[in-house]
Amino acid sequence: EQILESEIHLLPSYSPKMKMVPVPEQAYGNFFEGDCYIILNVSNSATQSTDIHYWIGIASSQDEQGAAAVYVTQLDKCLGGSPVQYREVQGCESAKFKSYFKNGLIYKKGGVGSGFTHVETNVYNIQRLLHVKGTKHVTAREVEVSWSSFNLGDIFLLDLGKAVIQWNGPQSNRQEKLKAVLLAQDIRDRERGGRAQIGVIEGGQEEASPELMKIMTSVLGQRTGHLKEPIPDDKPDQNQTSNVKLYQYEHFNLGQLLVQEVATSPLTQDLLSSTDCYILDQGGSSVMVWKGKAASDEERHSALSRAVGFIKAKNYPSNTKVEVMSEGGESAMFKHLFKSWKEKGQIQGLGKTHSVGKIAKVDQVKFDVMELHAQPKLAAQERMVDDASGHVQVWRIENLELKEVNPSTYGQFYGGDCYLVLYTYNRANKPQYILYMWQGRHATQDEVTASAYQAVNLDNKYNGAPVQVRVVMGKEPRHFLAIFKGRLIIFEGGTGRAGVVNPDPGARLFQVRGTHEMNTKATEVPTRAASLNTNDVFLLKTHQNVFLWYGKGCSGDEREMGKAVADLLSEQDKQIVMEGQEPAAFWVALGGKAPYASDKRLEKEVALHEPRLFECSNQTGRFLMTEVADFTQDDLDEDDVMLLDTWEEIFLWIGNSANQYETQESYSSAVDYLKTHPAGRDPGTPITTVKQGYEPPTFTGWFNAWDAHKWSGGLSYEEMKSKLGDISQITVVKSFNHID
Repeated sequence: EQILESEIHLLPSYSPKMKMVPVPEQAYGNFFEGDCYIILNVSNSATQSTDIHYWIGIASSQDEQGAAAVYVTQLDKCLGGSPVQYREVQGCESAKFKSYFKNGLIYKKGGVGSGFTHVETNVYNIQRLLHVKGTKHVTAREVEVSWSSFNLGDIFLLDLGKAVIQWNGPQSNRQEKLKAVLLAQDIRDRERGGRAQIGVIEGGQEEASPELMKIMTSVLGQRTGHLKEPIPDDKPDQNQTSNVKLYQYEHFNLGQLLVQEVATSPLTQDLLSSTDCYILDQGGSSVMVWKGKAASDEERHSALSRAVGFIKAKNYPSNTKVEVMSEGGESAMFKHLFKSWKEKGQIQGLGKTHSVGKIAKVDQVKFDVMELHAQPKLAAQERMVDDASGHVQVWRIENLELKEVNPSTYGQFYGGDCYLVLYTYNRANKPQYILYMWQGRHATQDEVTASAYQAVNLDNKYNGAPVQVRVVMGKEPRHFLAIFKGRLIIFEGGTGRAGVVNPDPGARLFQVRGTHEMNTKATEVPTRAASLNTNDVFLLKTHQNVFLWYGKGCSGDEREMGKAVADLLSEQDKQIVMEGQEPAAFWVALGGKAPYASDKRLEKEVALHEPRLFECSNQTGRFLMTEVADFTQDDLDEDDVMLLDTWEEIFLWIGNSANQYETQESYSSAVDYLKTHPAGRDPGTPITTVKQGYEPPTFTGWFNAWDAHKWSGGLSYEEMKSKLGDISQITVVKSFNHID
């Protein structure tokens, strides 16, 4: 990424007007509270997206804020109107904004207009106290240099120019301490040319650092009384963000913004018209403006000011987040609020479309499983860890215990049962495991509970190595289909237990979908004509006959797979029935003719959504989910559980040091996340649990340049602290007499 950072401030000695003045690169991440800033981010990713952020300091003037908005509009126009614009307010910055400054944000008192200047390298006449908060997105604010600024739960950096002393609150956690050390090192390396020393004091063991405490006392004075209790972190309101409304705005009338509510969540893309502009209100937590390509220039250019006007009209807090975007340049967050989103020329289904804007034949590009490891992203998108040639073991839950299933019936799943499927494959000559938990729609609650319990037992047997995947009946993932090699048959009810006679259902109807053994399954559907679909193959089994019905829209490959599955279901001779040429006995078995889905085949659209990563942590005493923007492997925190949402699947990544409460809460939080998602997500979306160090390519493929050896080479907080050197060598006491 390239980040261009510019500042807006008043320079009375040069000009009475507001100017944009470049900020030196070594000062990136430092923000004066009395100023406003503009940040231009040009991504070098395949999407080549451009983002403009304007940051408002809490002590900045209305003139500066107005000038910032004007410059952002001009910059957007110069760049063709394609950038997404963000309004950022100090202390309430978006996750995307914070992601540019991996080591944290530093809020500095004053402003350039007050005579302050940005960071100058190798300047040591400094004395300031920074209050550090956060684990994923770190912020450090200049506070009064006094013991009264301290509290027991946070971390404070006493910056003395040639020395930076880190004081860790007794209730701060390891990840917070690590982030603070990284921030201290960043100050040393960028602002002091690497020539400052860093010392660390554990607030609960101050007596272990007498030399550093002597320095702290000489600056802050003798401490009297007790330190304050921790300041709680803000908790996001998940229900608030799931309350989404779409408004269309037209014009100002006598200075008032006129808006009309169009729809509430879940939203669909067809609500947006290219000739208009819209405001999307995410329950007051953020406001987004969408500018149609054919909207008037006046509407497009005033989008930012109208968003601010909307916030005022709704009496929302002044720090409410604002995003402005043009049609075709929507942000990932905006698209996530819609039930489906289609891009021009996007990949459809498992093939690629080679024409846009017209009904055309879809040219299917065959999926080659051998490309999975050469292209990790492909493995992730296709949700395939390998070519399905590994070893399969299947157990059924019987009397709440595991009972091995006869391999001759592998692939047959009954809706009245629960199953565990252990798949073993090799990667780099090391066994890897996936544990699928298939729960029948008609299984008892005791069996469902027992399947989860037995999954834990199996997981423990393999030392926590298996990746656990919850499989909802009827929503089996692609890899699950592949491991049964075209033999997957889902029975609506009944049981596969030996000695149990299932009730005679009379006629049974199965829908067969798939073009080869890697993607085929047969699913039992209600035995009536309305279940038919012109695009598929169906098997109708009665006591007298077995009909193999071919819809007009099915391909030759689908017919061949239909024959293969039919042979598994019945050894009787099959009567081929072409759509439109059905014998009377066929309709009689289905209870008579009835309308059914007979539209021309449309490829299933795969919603184009960027993956999102969340940290799930209770390190602050409450369970919180915090989004991590522009994530990398470094953002996976060993002390926490991380939730990765790829839209088609939810991953729960369990860090080695995550506590039991976080692990337990994360699953229910993932379920709640799907339930409360403003796009009306499918609650049956697969939820996959991944342990640190056992990540499959379906997970790692979403991360750029995944390092399989990272966990053995990364420095812990304790290791990083020990590398800071001997604290007794910090000799800065004499210089304090010269600091004002």
